[in-house]
Formats: sequence, structure tokens, C-alpha cells
Amino acid sequence: DGLSIAVHPDNDWCKSLSVAQLKKLWEPDSKIVKWSELDPSWPDQAIKLFGADTDSGTFEYFTEVVVGKKKESRTDYQQASDDNVLIQGVAGSKYALGYIPFGYCMENKDKVKVIAISPTKDPAETAAPAVMPTNDTILSGEYAPLSRPLFVYANRDAMKRPEVAGFLKFSVSEAAQPLVTQRGFVRVTEETRKKMEEKLSEALK
Repeated sequence: DGLSIAVHPDNDWCKSLSVAQLKKLWEPDSKIVKWSELDPSWPDQAIKLFGADTDSGTFEYFTEVVVGKKKESRTDYQQASDDNVLIQGVAGSKYALGYIPFGYCMENKDKVKVIAISPTKDPAETAAPAVMPTNDTILSGEYAPLSRPLFVYANRDAMKRPEVAGFLKFSVSEAAQPLVTQRGFVRVTEETRKKMEEKLSEALK
């Protein structure tokens, strides 16, 4: 998956942000409340923020790679555990911004717009070229640092149940891979899929 920074489709000023700007916006003591405080040429309008709730792995990952520490974030934003609620929130305000999993943004391209991200973390440095999240840039890691692997964890006792074993086998099978793309996530390489298939077979013995 790639965590995407989504804005309203009518937002015609913010084409990209650096990680340094994202940190400035999301860190616990952030004083940024208006778009113009991120860039003087941007609207003098309040930013309406949306993001994952604090119990979410998405929240942990985003805060770790952007702010620099897990679970460290400003609190004055609209939280939701349901990513569809975040989509609706960003789609509902011209001045909104949120971080949302790539798949949900791709499913709702008519409602939100994804912007490019520069990996530069130091505000004193010239920002490196910004990268849009795509299947290729997420899989390659070029979309940094917001590309992230997703895992399935299984209890070993539960894996003895045929329906659990069957589901796990299907999830790493070649037949299941089109569903990954259909859902808006990024397929791993065939080499990685085969390795996962082999590891699962060993674990099920």
C-alpha cells in the first residue's frame, strides 16, 4: 500500500508537498492552521484535516515516517477508523487534506485528488522531486517514505482449521492476485508471491 495525501478536486494550488511540510503540518505542536502558512502563495483559508484514528496501524505508520515517532501527532483533526469516512470528509471541503490508503483514493478518483510527495525531510534543503503514488512507484519504493508493506498474521493453532488454511493459501495464490489490483492495492512481484507461497506451505506442515 501507499499512504496517499488527498485533497479536494477543486484544490488547484497544492500539487505536491515535501515530508518536511507534512511534518510541520502534523507534528504535535503544529501551529499551522491555514494553507497560506505552508506556502504564502496559497489561500488564506483554514486547512480541514482528516486522518486515521489513533488505534490504527495507519496512524502509527504515518506518524513514524512523517513526524518521526509513532503515535506523535496533532490532535485537532477529524479521526476515523473507516477510510470511506475520510474520503467523504476530504470530498466535502475545498480546503481539506487527509492521509488515506492508496486503494481507497483510487476507488474514489472522482471525489478526491492525490498529490505528489517529495521525500525531503529537512526544511533547510531544496526539496527533491515529488513522486506520485502509482502501482510502480509504490512497489519500487520510489514513493517514499509513504510506501508500506502489508502483512497477514495468523495464529498457528487457527491455521490447523481447514477454512483458515484454505483462505491463507488462496490469499497468496496466483488466482487471487487480480483481486489485489481490483481492490486498489499493489501486487507484489511474482518472485515474492512464490516465496510467500513456499513459506506458507512450510508453516502448514
